[in-house]
Amino acid sequence: MAEKLVVVGQGGAGLSLAMRAVEAGFRVVGLDEDEWRVKRLNAGEPCAEGVGAGALAAAHASGRYAASADAADASGFDVCVLTTPVRMRNGAADLGPLGSAAGRIAPFVRPGATVVLEGTAYPGTTEEFVRPLLEQGSGLRAGDDFHLGHSPHRAEPGNPRWRLGNTPKVVSGVDAASLRAVTGFYGRLVRETVPVSSPRVSELCALLESARAHVGAALANELSIFAAHLGVDVWEAVEAAATTPFGHAAVAPSPGTEDSCLPLDVAYLPWGIRRGIGRGFRLVEAANDVNAHMPAHVVDRLCLALNRRCRSIRGSRILLLGLSPVEVAKTLCRLGARVRAADPRAADSSADDLVVPAGVEVVEPDAAELARADAVVVLGGQDCYDYDLVQRASRFVFDTRGRCRGPNVERL
Repeated sequence: MAEKLVVVGQGGAGLSLAMRAVEAGFRVVGLDEDEWRVKRLNAGEPCAEGVGAGALAAAHASGRYAASADAADASGFDVCVLTTPVRMRNGAADLGPLGSAAGRIAPFVRPGATVVLEGTAYPGTTEEFVRPLLEQGSGLRAGDDFHLGHSPHRAEPGNPRWRLGNTPKVVSGVDAASLRAVTGFYGRLVRETVPVSSPRVSELCALLESARAHVGAALANELSIFAAHLGVDVWEAVEAAATTPFGHAAVAPSPGTEDSCLPLDVAYLPWGIRRGIGRGFRLVEAANDVNAHMPAHVVDRLCLALNRRCRSIRGSRILLLGLSPVEVAKTLCRLGARVRAADPRAADSSADDLVVPAGVEVVEPDAAELARADAVVVLGGQDCYDYDLVQRASRFVFDTRGRCRGPNVERL
């Protein structure tokens, strides 16, 4: 009988992993507390970016995939991967959801089984937080009785070239036997594994990759502010810089990040370092500050653009394509704008990171809705919008993502 894999969390990371594991021959249970999401998945309806209906249909057809909200369905697993996200809330890391996930599967850990934390975590999370919960709930010892490790999730949504199967996978274990087990598991799913000496190294690797991207985004964001004052299209400069064949990682401006529920990789590193050794991570903290002020800059730019068109923000009908960062919508509402928003996550009750502020009406971005707006603001980076239609049907487009061009378009 095929080995049993339990993937805790069926968001983008967990569902992608589950689909690849089915292809590799595992029997997979996708464990998720959201019963509505489970129902959709078992009905063949994908509800995570990066997984299409075809892949989910093939997994069901194999007879080796099922989603479940019942922790008892984890019984008898050979491998369990925890993909539960960790968030920053009120200035500190919220490990509650991860602790809950570890506690749910702990009673089903058996001798010889392998558990992997896959995600962003401050160095020490696997060994100092997850390990005690698993040992207490199972009565077994990690390393001696079962295998435990960490592996960062690597993905770039919308990138057709690099998928789970061909992206090198960093792997780690709490001891040599655990490392062999974790390497062996991922070796069946990916083309190349990259073993490191401990989960702490793996966890720091994940933070390094995320922090580098975040600092790059802050650089592009600050450049976009200067470029606007200089009368330069920052997107043209970004596209030109990306042609260099050496020493350059492509970066692009964005409307910023959420303040209320920052992803762990953005804020956890400076928080953890300050908590652990009493000093800050100045470069990442500076990047956080730049990115946190981008929503206000977006609103300021929109107000100026409307003023040039003899419109006040108060009373103007604004259509947002995307609701992140949500502070943009909140500020526009406070300023008296009539705000509509189109966001694909609005139809997904499992999208717990989506906040629809009071006073914002969720609509479909059809031609009529676009034409009625005094300004259409492109906030989301998703490819789910018809940007040709957006440009044709809209009177004015303020684009923070560099997706539109034309005489009726102003870009961040």
